[in-house]
Amino acid sequence: MASQPAKEQQSIYNFTVKDAKGNDVDLSTYKGKVLLIVNVASKCGMTNSNYTELNQLYEKYKEQGLEILAFPCNQFGEEEPGSNDQIVEFVCTRFKSEFPIFDKIEVNGENTAPVYKFLKTGKWGIIGDDIQWNFAKFLVDKDGQAVDRYYPTTSPLTVEVKPSLQFMFDSQSSVGLCCLIVLL
Repeated sequence: MASQPAKEQQSIYNFTVKDAKGNDVDLSTYKGKVLLIVNVASKCGMTNSNYTELNQLYEKYKEQGLEILAFPCNQFGEEEPGSNDQIVEFVCTRFKSEFPIFDKIEVNGENTAPVYKFLKTGKWGIIGDDIQWNFAKFLVDKDGQAVDRYYPTTSPLTVEVKPSLQFMFDSQSSVGLCCLIVLL
C-alpha cells in the first residue's frame, strides 16, 4: 500500500496579497525574514505613536531581516476611510515609512482576508479570535507561523525588548530569523 505524501503545513508563505497599487505579492518572498504584521489606520488615536515606533523598529532591525507588513483596515470606527493612494501618501509623507503598505482589507467578519484568518488561528485575543482594534500585531517566525499576538495598545518597542525577539535575530541560533507581522 502506497503512503500518501505528507501534506504541506500551512504557513504565511502560502498566501498572496495585494499591495497598495493592486499588484499581487507572494508572501513567500519574505521567507527567512522576521515579520511584524499590523492592521493600521490613519485617523486612530494610536496612529502617531504606532507609526513612529514601527519606523524606529524597522530602522533598527531591517538589516537583520525584519520586515513590517502594514494592512490598512477601516473596520474600527471608520478610521481608515481613504483610498490606497491616500493612505500611502499619508504614511510616506507624514511618517516617512519605508516598510510596505498593502491593500485595504477586513480583519474580522465574513470578508476577513485569508491571511488574517490564518494569523488568528490559535492566536486568540481577549474575546475570541477577533481583532479588537487598529494596530493589533502578529509575530511570525521564519517558518511562516504566527508565534505571538500583541494587543493594539502594545507598543511596537515593547515587542523589541522581548527575549524571544532578540533570540530570533541571533544569527547563531538554530531558530534563525522570525517575522514580525503588524496589522495596520
